[in-house]
Amino acid sequence: MAKEILKNQDLVFANRPSKLLSVKRVQSLKNVRKEEVDAVIQKISSSCSSMEEGEVVINLSKLLLTLANNIVSRCALGAKYESVDENKFGQLSRDVFRLLGAFSFGDYFPSLGWLDVVSGLTSKLKKVSQELDAFFDQVIDEHLLRHSKLQDGHGQVEDMNKLDLTDILLLSRKDNPNISRDNVKAIILDIFTGGTDTTATIMEWAIADLIKNPKVMKIAQDEVRRVVGNKCKLEEEDIKQMDYLICIVKEILRLHSPVPTLAPRESSKGTQIGGHNIPPRTIVYINVWAIHRDAKLWDDPEEFLPERFINNHIDFMGQEFEFLPFGSGRRGCPGILFSLTVVEYGLANLLYYFIWELPAGDKREDLDMTEAFGLTVNKKTPLNVVPEIYASPRLDDGTN
Repeated sequence: MAKEILKNQDLVFANRPSKLLSVKRVQSLKNVRKEEVDAVIQKISSSCSSMEEGEVVINLSKLLLTLANNIVSRCALGAKYESVDENKFGQLSRDVFRLLGAFSFGDYFPSLGWLDVVSGLTSKLKKVSQELDAFFDQVIDEHLLRHSKLQDGHGQVEDMNKLDLTDILLLSRKDNPNISRDNVKAIILDIFTGGTDTTATIMEWAIADLIKNPKVMKIAQDEVRRVVGNKCKLEEEDIKQMDYLICIVKEILRLHSPVPTLAPRESSKGTQIGGHNIPPRTIVYINVWAIHRDAKLWDDPEEFLPERFINNHIDFMGQEFEFLPFGSGRRGCPGILFSLTVVEYGLANLLYYFIWELPAGDKREDLDMTEAFGLTVNKKTPLNVVPEIYASPRLDDGTN
């Protein structure tokens, strides 16, 4: 049915606007990813060095959310928005996904919508909505002010390379007057929420599963360190040679797909799916979580086995309907390349520079792997870990 909806009858169920995250655009943001990952590595290293005796326990879940937030903020909004209230906007992203994934009586039983008020869901939605709206107004106003400084005498932007994704959206309004300020906010929200919590969640689950499976972690670390060799530091281009790391990422996306149910789709006309009559304007859901754990499709589906993807042709692009971590078709995730690049580069650095253990007294087999269900599936409890320096990170002095 997923194949029928997402491929054979894709036009019936969906359409989407042009993508903002092309290969060229993602590559142009390389320095942002590098700087933010370097900053996290330095922060962890400094924490380790500051304690001469005893172990250093860090909340890796919080650190990864900050990393993802900073990268997305700089790429999409042009600046990091974390200084006033620590990682407020990264947490806002996570709150949005949890609230949108929460059960709403009004969505399914309109006459019982008043129960959402009683449960507190309505007030929580309003609060987060107001905070996001105020934030996006601030971002847009700052960009419009900056545009006047970047324009030449003819009103054209002199250096397009200085533009972030919000700049591109705002400038597109000149040729598309029907694009409103609220439209721009909505797309920024998609980019912000879609790229922050999901990316952090993938890395969070990866480290958790690797800690529970030390043999797998050792294979991954040996590969990363072999590829880097005698170079002064790891580069994004090195990831292409890390086949086992890519298998790990695929297995994490299978077991812990950040979005367990694809965004709902609505049929534009009547059709048939799996022998069932589907009327026009019917909302359909693709249960990715269930597909990825279906014993008819996967051997030992509940087990963490990256080896299942060795010499396996399945990729991330949604053409194999037993593996849909980013969806498929016209409504597939437009940020696949952006997210994977951040995840693979971030994980490779964490595995290269540090040895990861649980706090003293905690056993691997007792590590809480409970999932917190919402629109994303992150760990219910934060991942508190102990890093030990394997290789001292070097600050880039600009000569490399």
